[in-house]
Amino acid sequence: MSDTVRYDREGAVAIVTVDNPPVNALGHAVRQALVAAFDRFEADDAEIAVLTGAGRLFLGGADISEFGKPPAEPSLPDVIGRIERCAKPVVAAIHGAALGGGLEVAMGCHYRVALTGTKLGLPEVTLGLIPGAGGTQRAPRLMGLDAAVELMTTGKPIEPEKAQVYGLIDRVVSVDEPRLAGIAYAEQLLAEGATTRPTRDLPAPDAPKRDLETWRELLEQRHMGEIAQNRAAEAAFRTLDTPFDEGMAAEREAFLDLIKSRQSDALRHAFFLERQVSRLPELKGVEPREIASVGVIGGGTMGAGIATACLLAGLSVTLIETDAVRAEKAYLTVSKNLDGAVERGKMSEDARRAADLTTTVEYEALSEADIVVEAVFESMDVKRQVFAQLDGLMKQGAVLATNTSYLDVNQIADATGRPQDVIGLHFFSPAHVMRLVEVVVADKTAPEVTATAFALAKKLKKVAVRSGVCDGFIGNRILSHYRAAATEMVLKGASPYQIDAAIERFGFKMGPYKVADLAGLDIGHATRARKGPQPGEVNPDWDDRLNEMGRLGRKTGRGYYTYDDGTKEDPEVPQIIEDIRAAKGIEPRDFNETELVERYMTAMVNEAAKVVGEGIAKRPLDVDAVLLFGYGFPRFRGGPMKYADHVGLRVISDRIDRYAAENPEFWQKAPLIAELVERDGTFEELNT
Repeated sequence: MSDTVRYDREGAVAIVTVDNPPVNALGHAVRQALVAAFDRFEADDAEIAVLTGAGRLFLGGADISEFGKPPAEPSLPDVIGRIERCAKPVVAAIHGAALGGGLEVAMGCHYRVALTGTKLGLPEVTLGLIPGAGGTQRAPRLMGLDAAVELMTTGKPIEPEKAQVYGLIDRVVSVDEPRLAGIAYAEQLLAEGATTRPTRDLPAPDAPKRDLETWRELLEQRHMGEIAQNRAAEAAFRTLDTPFDEGMAAEREAFLDLIKSRQSDALRHAFFLERQVSRLPELKGVEPREIASVGVIGGGTMGAGIATACLLAGLSVTLIETDAVRAEKAYLTVSKNLDGAVERGKMSEDARRAADLTTTVEYEALSEADIVVEAVFESMDVKRQVFAQLDGLMKQGAVLATNTSYLDVNQIADATGRPQDVIGLHFFSPAHVMRLVEVVVADKTAPEVTATAFALAKKLKKVAVRSGVCDGFIGNRILSHYRAAATEMVLKGASPYQIDAAIERFGFKMGPYKVADLAGLDIGHATRARKGPQPGEVNPDWDDRLNEMGRLGRKTGRGYYTYDDGTKEDPEVPQIIEDIRAAKGIEPRDFNETELVERYMTAMVNEAAKVVGEGIAKRPLDVDAVLLFGYGFPRFRGGPMKYADHVGLRVISDRIDRYAAENPEFWQKAPLIAELVERDGTFEELNT
């Protein structure tokens, strides 16, 4: 037939096999070949057909790279319609995964058999879309409206056993070969005299337990600010009283409308940058060093989390603490983390038993480690002492990594006689859960050490982002700036709770003051003390006052919020802030939600543009990745640089000019923004 679709026979059974590695994506060539294959099936004397996929999965869905481009015929809905119209039965033999368009194709077949372990889902909402090839119309007819809406709006796959209960799958088999499973089922259907069973002709689903308005309210709670989920539910509910073809037309209209939306553009940007962020020209052809054993220095929250992440990846770990009591405590913490991973299905029982963890107070135990990650107190003197000690005992070629959040990695590297082997690996807490790691490349770091850091991150299933050396690297440097913008607004009259609420409605899971309570107010206090006054930045005297009162956030039960009975606003905080305003002679003014968000985001974008312009981040997408995976930036907005492109850099520039009239020292425009505005450019163009 073609290079991507094969057609062959086993007696009365025709087998159509999609072979388009790596994931059998339904690109234009595959769609054309599928139509040709089913035309051939209709024309020959085969009595039933089996559709299956070669390799590790059934069909991987639509080719995302085609989104936004002029449509190439046949469209996926046309292909599915062609299969469904066959006058002879068609069986989908599904293995590995049938997600998105792949599941829509399977629903267009007349019968469906799935191998155990298969994942079945409609994840289009994760790209800001709805199923666009009949998924919203066929799924409710097969599995009921509530189950179909749940499948489409969560985007999460389900197991075939559950799908069979719903009616989405006809049979689940425990075999290894989908082709054989499909043939066996097809032969049984022939023996039983089975005929075609077009999904489109099935009756409308029964009335759901939740009406559409109830679903809308629930989806707004689950996915605040996102639009695709409600559009999916609305499309599915048309199956109650709308003929199939009209429902299909409405679904397609909604799909094409969403594909042009900012949210879908942002979510597709986030999807692709996760893969692009580790593709660095400087590492092309550079081989990483071998890593099998890891040393971790420090068994606190961060060190224990790093050790856990390494053990989950099957690496051997030796953890160093200062005394036997702390070493034992660290061992118990890591063990508890691993046991939790087993309970959540993230680690098998066999892997848990095989986990190779040693905790000790003897640095000499690290002599044969391939890499060591230091996670001790955030003090330059302490870290330099640790690295000087490591320099004298670790084997040649070992990588020496520091988990510092702010400190100069060059100074740490200079404490050794092998600065080429030193690199920063800034994990985010809890390190075995959070996906981001900043790979901080110092001036003398060897390319193969950088490659090794990225290889380790991949093994740990982390999103690694390259950063240059500066105070706070990419994420914490930008954080300090937009946090300072929030402080300025509070001094002028905004409430911390008003800011948190506005930022959470924008899409962040937590506003900056809830985050501060979670991290501990002493962390911010120590950072300000270390850095000293910064140009144009307001000192949050109220924050210092809370520190003096021992109110450090969640860990003490009280910070900006109280935590005795849930998270509640503290009535004393506004008065503390008001006293400080009065002492400074400031007459507070009102801020509306729009201004709060605009100032907060403009500060974030401006500092991010400086980070890119200075080469700390190589590309705008690196900034987006850091904020998305480490700082809770709403994925449906794509990251601060994508947000800025959507708003318009000229708008961002004008905001900075307006704010600078009040505080020119703080609101200094990034040269990169001025340059791009001058030539009507975008951040996106810098990603290539």
